[in-house]
Amino acid sequence: MEPNSSILIDNKQILKESPIEVGRTLRNYHGETEWHRNWKAAFPPGFREVSFSDVTLGELHRADVHTPCGTTLEFQNSPICLEELKSREAFYPKLIWILNGKKFKGFRVLKNLPDVDDPRIANYDFCNTDHLSMIRKSDFLQGRPRVLNFQHPELRKLPLTSYYYSFCWKHPHRVWYQAKNPIIVDLGGHFIYQLKQRRQLSEDYPYLHIMTRKSFIEQYVC
Repeated sequence: MEPNSSILIDNKQILKESPIEVGRTLRNYHGETEWHRNWKAAFPPGFREVSFSDVTLGELHRADVHTPCGTTLEFQNSPICLEELKSREAFYPKLIWILNGKKFKGFRVLKNLPDVDDPRIANYDFCNTDHLSMIRKSDFLQGRPRVLNFQHPELRKLPLTSYYYSFCWKHPHRVWYQAKNPIIVDLGGHFIYQLKQRRQLSEDYPYLHIMTRKSFIEQYVC
């Protein structure tokens, strides 16, 4: 699947007919860092820096990586405004954000979580604190939520996973919580983390899904 209302420039493949205007704006082109280059080097040259013409707005979009299956990977090293986030997500139907988490202030991976979809905790909400705890939905609806830690008899037998983690982010760039497309946080090393949210009655609960960098890349280069 190619970006919406676009002409693929790099491969000279016209997807929709439109006059190519002179002097149009180039979007998604920024100064590269070593972090950008290291990520792009993991993909074949033909996947990198693929440009598309937006026939509606008369703009050029340059994808950091665009795979044959139609997935676009955008490597984001700096903050982004909500308008730009929505623009890119509207243009690329299969977009994945890769964020340089080493630049996040106050970001720490904390504790292993139980399976967030375990039916045994369907009637509980996670608390948005650094300490692993939950509240009963019934208590919340009655206006008197009681915080239960994982030593409580109702929770202490829940097995913890090796792939879901809680985290804290003291100074979050909140625009990322409004993204519709998948977000991967790169903290350096062999592992990366997908930022997910559990929909809850009290308030949504963000958490991390760990995976290896290698396994993520192999989905798109095999």
